[in-house]
Amino acid sequence: MSRIIALAAGLVLAAFSANAQEQVTDFHLDNGMQVVVIEDHRAPVVQHMVWYRAGSADEPAGASGVAHFLEHLLFKGTDTLESGEFSATVAANGGRDNAFTSYDYTAYFQRVSADRLELMMRMESDRMVNLRLGEAEILTERDVIIEERNQRTENSPGALMREQLNAAQYLNHRYGVPIIGWRHEMETLSLEDALAFYRTYYAPNNAVLVVAGDVDPQEVLALANTYYGVLPANPDLKPRDRSVEPPQTSPRRMVFEDPRVAQPYVTRSYLAPERNPGDQKTAAALTMLAELLAGSTTSLMNERLQFEKNIAVYTGAFYSGSSLDQTTFNLTIVPAQGVSLEDAEAAMDVVLAEFMETGVNTEHLERIKMQMRASQIYARDSVESLANRYGRALSSGLTVADVQAWPDVLQEINEADVMAAAQLVFDDRQSVTGWLTGVTSEVSQ
Repeated sequence: MSRIIALAAGLVLAAFSANAQEQVTDFHLDNGMQVVVIEDHRAPVVQHMVWYRAGSADEPAGASGVAHFLEHLLFKGTDTLESGEFSATVAANGGRDNAFTSYDYTAYFQRVSADRLELMMRMESDRMVNLRLGEAEILTERDVIIEERNQRTENSPGALMREQLNAAQYLNHRYGVPIIGWRHEMETLSLEDALAFYRTYYAPNNAVLVVAGDVDPQEVLALANTYYGVLPANPDLKPRDRSVEPPQTSPRRMVFEDPRVAQPYVTRSYLAPERNPGDQKTAAALTMLAELLAGSTTSLMNERLQFEKNIAVYTGAFYSGSSLDQTTFNLTIVPAQGVSLEDAEAAMDVVLAEFMETGVNTEHLERIKMQMRASQIYARDSVESLANRYGRALSSGLTVADVQAWPDVLQEINEADVMAAAQLVFDDRQSVTGWLTGVTSEVSQ
């Protein structure tokens, strides 16, 4: 009976997804700004987002953290708004706003009633070109981001270890520099640093406007032309030119010791391909690989290491291909009480070797596909999720067509594709293995 139910559920999901493609309209303004409109008329709300194709990996050497610093500074004053007035206005109109920075992009968003969209465009377009900063704002906000680093990184042994792991993984690429910045460089960020980044990257021809919700595409286009279309493009904007990672020919290992660690664990990072325009098959196979290894309680690492052998209390496999350049595939094992880090790592390697020998469980792969399809359908209920999915992809080098094709690319992945991706990514020469421990005795002599 359970197989019949599963089959019926699969047929329903397949039928639903075939008729439930997002209603997306894609425009380009004369100044080069991309405008993407995603219609969802089920509730009178709208998510308004501006994504800049500039993140921490675009920062100049010696000024790490300036992308995130500037994100904070954009909530200061402009020619028409006092410091803090932007967010206060959003709140007064019943909405909420925020921003975030990653390696490849910086995004600003407001979620408001659909009839407040014009107000959001007026304010957001204003701070794209009219930011006004002084030394007082720089000093105050620099203290804020340093305190943020204290809370999120310095107070977390795991965060400090991951920071060191990333630095070891990327020998030459800016992905090895933390998004929030190295503390010693954050402490010297200046008004000139912030304004230089702003003037270079905060221009309509380096931005994507994503509007999702109860809107009409032509009305959004008219508003976008009114508020964003009149802004000048940056004629000196150059193509994104990143330093290239050299061939990695030796595995790296590190041990991070911190007396605050209550639960030691092992983590490993491998260089891995990212999603590329028109070529997402390998990324889709790696997405499936992560799910097969440790995506649920029935995945291979969980079954073998937690339930059968009681070696681990947690295992994880993580991959996200939404990056402009080469990303990583990560594995984690948290050993059970009495199990050393050395034995936990060895047990994880045994399971990986077993997987490479026996291959993919077909039934498990099909179950994961059905779960992913369901998750993608349910995600359409959130205009915030829709806007983020398109904005993240478009600011990382992908296209609208790539975003819309992704669910089907995932469904087309077979056992051979997964094994080919595993063979590609599990190259010890491109790996970094880290031990997080609170006691020196955990480390093998």
